[in-house]
Amino acid sequence: MSAAGWMLVAAPVVALVVLSALLRPRAAGAVAPHRLGVVRAALLTGVFAVLTVELLGVLDALTLPAFALAWLLFVAGVAVAAGRRRGRDTLRPRTAAAETRQAVLVGATVGGPTAESPTGSGPTTDDPTGGGPTTDGPTGGGPTTDGPTGGAAAGSGATPGPELPATARDGLAALLSGWAARLSHFRRTATRGERLLAGGVLAMVSIELVVALLAEPNNFDSQTYHLPKVEHWVAQGSLEFWPTAIHRQVTIPPGAEYLLLHLRLFTGGDALHHLVQWAAGIGCLLAATRITAQLGGGRRAQLLTAFLLATTPMVALQATSTQTDLVAAAWAACAATLVLDGLRRRAGLGDALALGAATGLTALTKTSGLIAVGPLLLLWGLAQLRLATRPTGVGTGDSTGLAPGDSTGVGADRVGRAVGGVGSGPATGTADRPAPTGVRQVARTVGGSLLVLLVAATVVGPFLARETAEFGHPLGPPRLRESIPMERHDPVAVLVNALRIGHTAFDTPLSPLRAGTAEAIMAGSRAVGVDPQDRTITFGREVFPVPAWYPDEDRVAFPLAGSLALLGAVFALVRPRRVSPGRPGALRAYAAVVVLAVVLHTAMIKWQPWGNRLLLYALVLAVPLAGLWVDAVLRRRAGAGRRSVAAGLVVTMLATSALAGVLALSYGFPRRLVGAGSVFTTTEWDTRFLRRPQWADEFRWAASAVRASDARRIGLVQQNDNWEYPWWLLLRDDDGRSPELVALQSVLPDRPPADPTSVDAIVCTGPRTECARLVPAGWTIEYRDHVGYALPPTR
Repeated sequence: MSAAGWMLVAAPVVALVVLSALLRPRAAGAVAPHRLGVVRAALLTGVFAVLTVELLGVLDALTLPAFALAWLLFVAGVAVAAGRRRGRDTLRPRTAAAETRQAVLVGATVGGPTAESPTGSGPTTDDPTGGGPTTDGPTGGGPTTDGPTGGAAAGSGATPGPELPATARDGLAALLSGWAARLSHFRRTATRGERLLAGGVLAMVSIELVVALLAEPNNFDSQTYHLPKVEHWVAQGSLEFWPTAIHRQVTIPPGAEYLLLHLRLFTGGDALHHLVQWAAGIGCLLAATRITAQLGGGRRAQLLTAFLLATTPMVALQATSTQTDLVAAAWAACAATLVLDGLRRRAGLGDALALGAATGLTALTKTSGLIAVGPLLLLWGLAQLRLATRPTGVGTGDSTGLAPGDSTGVGADRVGRAVGGVGSGPATGTADRPAPTGVRQVARTVGGSLLVLLVAATVVGPFLARETAEFGHPLGPPRLRESIPMERHDPVAVLVNALRIGHTAFDTPLSPLRAGTAEAIMAGSRAVGVDPQDRTITFGREVFPVPAWYPDEDRVAFPLAGSLALLGAVFALVRPRRVSPGRPGALRAYAAVVVLAVVLHTAMIKWQPWGNRLLLYALVLAVPLAGLWVDAVLRRRAGAGRRSVAAGLVVTMLATSALAGVLALSYGFPRRLVGAGSVFTTTEWDTRFLRRPQWADEFRWAASAVRASDARRIGLVQQNDNWEYPWWLLLRDDDGRSPELVALQSVLPDRPPADPTSVDAIVCTGPRTECARLVPAGWTIEYRDHVGYALPPTR
């Protein structure tokens, strides 16, 4: 990759860092403000990346110069916004000092309390629950305040944060200084167990980064449609659909592939493609730990959440993949943490925009994520209506998630305005303003809800419009709509589907246990009149059960994290005060939404062998419940013997989780650290074909013959599940330009395939008979087991 390519790759990172500081809330008492800043920055950057692709795609300008210009303009805009924010933050302390001097003079004159008197408002903390300090990062970098050491400014209103840097060098220095201060605070205050948890998370994330950078993309679905989709966009310069035999190249939502397209154009290859899912894994950790903090969890609970999530094999393996499940889970988790903010305070304009962005990005990445985002939006809307209809001056109680007796008024000032949202200012000077009427507040809530939907539609709408225009339905052709969603919804069929999904999700290496529970499920299914292999509740021709314990990125089970999340959800619903004494209402509401999402998933999605990865979004949302419950077990006062037993069980559980994560990274498939197929010892080409090693030489053999014939226009013959991506790599020009590949079959009714006589060569995968059927008369066909090619007599 050239130096210019590295600079372009750095542009999104720089924008994300600066936006994280720019969008961090300055209001006193904001929960985990640094993580909230990262969430907002990620959403804004993600929306920009998506809309850039959509706009340039309309203009037939999906090219490197166009993308480079777009990012340079975006970074420049962020820099200008940061400069303006810095100017305002510089003036704010002067204004506050003048107001303080005036208050001192007035107080001395009338004999009332001054701003500096003991009766004035003192510093506010961010942990009204008493459950321990709320940290700034997943590793527990200190209390949740805008300062690195946890000090909150005295006085009412918003606490101005540190001045934004004037230059990029100053910005990097300030960022490193802030993280160093928080790390120092963590080292001084953390227990040995907390240090071990934080070290485990850091080790997992670091090893995943190494694997992500060393391994080439080798996910099966990526070879079939994720990465060929990106190559088609680059080759044609637009998002227009193309004739293809693989309908998933045009029917599956392309949100994650839009992000890959930026890296593909910047680097000219796929060397950094794994970083999209790796970054999504970081986003899941940040959002999940913030959710834990919002539900009343202290530093230990947040570290437990991060540890359990980071060591879950499915998360560890997906973080080094070009799949899309972790990206969808990250956007759904962003939506969840924003919704929890809406339980405590009236949402502002920025909150509605961010929530709409999270909804739209989830829908554009994987529509199954909406199974969770939908109930979350309903919870948010109900909470906002409740806050809107509450009489003025009535504090938020625990039923909305705010701790009882929270006199700081975090989230809403005396007239019900949003505080701490994007662009919100200090809560000063509001006493003289008339309070909005109930009708006006409800109207604002309805308007905010419509804005959320409008922003989401702006993000996902263009893709849905293309789907509707092509197939007459926003969800694609009937083949797609009938293959994955459940076709039966009667209670017994849903129950059987749920039991099969649960069996696969909680699978263990214990074969007798797997066989016994599977047999019980199938026997019970037949007893209630449902065929356990019924095609209306089972994907394709798959057969239940299948082993899912092995650390494979597409199907590995999560029995430990899933069991703890299930226990956490049960206790959150039945005994929420035991789990979170300060936030029982919010905890119960959140747990109900997570359980509802899982129930809806089992009622809407057919069982399939790789269904565990489709549940990843629900797992990420549920793990905070596990972290809170485990922390409550450790916090509970009991006799010495019972406490020792509880501590021993927790340590055993954490050690098992750590072992599972380490084994997944060490021996996971198809990317591992040691053994056959190691990222350190396996060649680039062999790594790409670890899923099907017998195909590697066949693809190279066919591509070499076609290149030697000097063919320019090459026809493709393949089936729905064949690999297309290797052709894009092997048939590129010497200068890296994409080959002209055209399909000789098409499942798109309005996109006819190319005429075989119009191409210079044909490459085939799959049965020889299908290839021979399409090859013109007189051409020479050469075939091996799975791959072949055909050339005309003149070549």
